[in-house]
Amino acid sequence: MQMSFDQLGLSADLLRAVQELGYTSPTPIQQRAIPAVRDGRDLLAAAQTGTGKTAAFALPLLQRLAEEQPNPRGSRAPRLLVLVPTRELAAQVGESFNAFGRHLNQRTILIFGGVSPRPQIDALRQGVDIIVATPGRLLDHINERMVDLTKVRHLVLDEADRMLDMGFIRDIRRVLAALPPNRQNLLFSATFSEEIRTLAKGLLRDPLTIEVAPRNAPAELVEHRVHLVEQGEKRAVLSHLLREGATPQTLVFTRTKHGANRLAEQLEKDGIQCAAIHGNKSQNARTKALADFKDYKVQVLVATDIAARGLDITELPQVVNYELPHVPEDYVHRIGRTGRAGATGQALSLVSADEADRLRAIERVLGRKIKVLPLDRSGIRVQAERPAHAQAAQRPQAPHGQRNQRPPQHARQRGEGRRYR
Repeated sequence: MQMSFDQLGLSADLLRAVQELGYTSPTPIQQRAIPAVRDGRDLLAAAQTGTGKTAAFALPLLQRLAEEQPNPRGSRAPRLLVLVPTRELAAQVGESFNAFGRHLNQRTILIFGGVSPRPQIDALRQGVDIIVATPGRLLDHINERMVDLTKVRHLVLDEADRMLDMGFIRDIRRVLAALPPNRQNLLFSATFSEEIRTLAKGLLRDPLTIEVAPRNAPAELVEHRVHLVEQGEKRAVLSHLLREGATPQTLVFTRTKHGANRLAEQLEKDGIQCAAIHGNKSQNARTKALADFKDYKVQVLVATDIAARGLDITELPQVVNYELPHVPEDYVHRIGRTGRAGATGQALSLVSADEADRLRAIERVLGRKIKVLPLDRSGIRVQAERPAHAQAAQRPQAPHGQRNQRPPQHARQRGEGRRYR
């Protein structure tokens, strides 16, 4: 028999919002986390991406805020702080708090970089209850004494492992130093490294540990596939697959920002509507690219790993690894953008010979082999590299009588003799 949300001790206002949003029954992480958070426990919770972690902490924390201060009015200091690694995740979490708290009188503010700080400062002066922030911009406001965190009673580190991967540990410690010691602490993530568990020991008090799936496990409804391709034919293969497939949305991952821009430009030249999203893009550009992708105005969104956390796209059918990640666990986060909330999805990887070791590392993390499928190359037109003899034919010839002349000794010592060979 399926559990319902009204069995989790949530208030009528929250249950009403849940029903209006179309939620029918809580996921496993929600079933176990909501009662514990509602009762004030510290929590270390790991679950597969796309299984509803945000609701697992947002719903009970909204209830606690409403119980602590039912009708907050006027200027007030924040009582809940949620730290996240990326702007996109901050926006997603903020939307969830606003949606679940639509019948509650709680104010939520987003604080992140890449945009003007003035609207954030104005909102802080008016008074807020909930702050969802990336650590860097929040520290800017702390240093400028624009935010008072001394009344915070609940702290959430969401995707804490990613924040450590991105080098936020010093910023996190500086934020923690600005908080009162007596508070509820929650750590949520899809995976937990040993570094995270060490951090948890110093942060959490008598925590309840919840792991509803094996560590680093991918979503069960995702089909994994690999095509073995030469490095030089990846773009042509990807263009062919995108044109021939019937997939309205595809999220493509590259390893670098420059690579994301270059690939997006190449796909546009191939007639595929495309946008890129990465850390060097302005927040307005990132927001527009994501909105256009969600609205089907572009078929393909090319992203770096910064987008592996925080992109919540309803029923995204396909993720493509144009290049395998350096860190094998990032594969789990990439493909976690598809196969969410009970929907099926496909994870396709284009793997060149120099990525064989990365593929084996990913398979070790997954605990199983990924199916390698033959590639139908009919219709794939790869821009062939110029043959070596053709390149040689274009080289300027030395004047007659000097073609076999050896370079001077000083040139050979500097390695310049290669030009003469």
